[in-house]
Amino acid sequence: MKKVAILGSTGSIGTQALDVIREQSAHFQVELLSCGNNVDLLVKQALEFKPNAVVIGDTTKLEQTKDILFPQGIKVFAGADALEQAVQMEGIELVLTALVGYAGLRPTMAAIEAGKHIALANKETLVVAGELVTKAARAKGVNLYPVDSEHSAIFQCLVGEWQNPIEKIVLTASGGPFRGWTREELAKATKAQALKHPNWNMGAKITIDSASMMNKGLEAIEAKWLFELRPDQIEIIVHPQSIIHSIVQFRDGSMKSQLGLPDMKLPIQYAMAYPDRLPTNWPRFDFAKCTAFTFERPDLGAFRNLALAMEAMDRGGNAPCVLNAANEVAVDLFLSDRIGFLEMSDLIAHTMEAVPFIPEPELADLEASDAEARRVALEPTPAWKS
Repeated sequence: MKKVAILGSTGSIGTQALDVIREQSAHFQVELLSCGNNVDLLVKQALEFKPNAVVIGDTTKLEQTKDILFPQGIKVFAGADALEQAVQMEGIELVLTALVGYAGLRPTMAAIEAGKHIALANKETLVVAGELVTKAARAKGVNLYPVDSEHSAIFQCLVGEWQNPIEKIVLTASGGPFRGWTREELAKATKAQALKHPNWNMGAKITIDSASMMNKGLEAIEAKWLFELRPDQIEIIVHPQSIIHSIVQFRDGSMKSQLGLPDMKLPIQYAMAYPDRLPTNWPRFDFAKCTAFTFERPDLGAFRNLALAMEAMDRGGNAPCVLNAANEVAVDLFLSDRIGFLEMSDLIAHTMEAVPFIPEPELADLEASDAEARRVALEPTPAWKS
């Protein structure tokens, strides 16, 4: 049995990871669960899976959660510092980081420092601090198993090919709900429309990122660090069917791809069970029902967020950190109906220009850049509107 910690167990990836553990109960044991504010669901999960401990983000609910779980032999802690300490518990072998956004960085770093292997569903960790995270993982002999479907696909294609240099990778994108829309149409895009992804069932933040194609830009930056690539070795192509999850091209011109139905449980299980492929009873792909795979180039003019992400990747330093912080603010403002769909790009571009560039940042520099980017993005009279 592999002993697992799930950070963000009440979110989309976390709940699906628990579905996998429920189905593969002979292979996994839950040691730690964490959530932000959804304490009711966390308590329900804890009573079912009986972890050693849970950590809640909302410190005001600590005592009431203790009252329920402590009699069941489950320890209860609260706050960000407690989470960083909890991931270092001796019994944990694998930490699934499924927290949303920048919040995943510190607990992931703490787990790496404790020698825990990481199943990484929090792409922002590598977007913000890819060089620091990968350097720490190498120093501690820690494996980073990608959970994003695209990075899992690349990882699967590279099994048995570690000695062969990569010429390039191709990250596939569904195109989201606004594929083919013009800038004029996108200017009128609503929150309800943006949240209706055609293929994937995801949380609100990542769904909006997919609609703006920022998600694909963040994935490109993540891939750079996971697979030690140059920016010019990463290509993005729109594949509306979402069956080919990504492609690796080798120096002889040969290409390998990983195919599967758009279901996050598959890459989650692969990351947790690697190197084993556990049997499942999930639906299988039927070629008779999908007789064509199509591809098209992304429209960087209409989907400016993708262009901004690629610019941040090329620039390096703290630029991806600033991009990520500005995007988190922009998505929150869009979801709360305070800015329009295209205005997210305006806000991000302005923030990237306003925050000083640091070519070789340390962790403290990245924390300062994140804070400054959020301050700029939340200015009461935003300069990007003038």
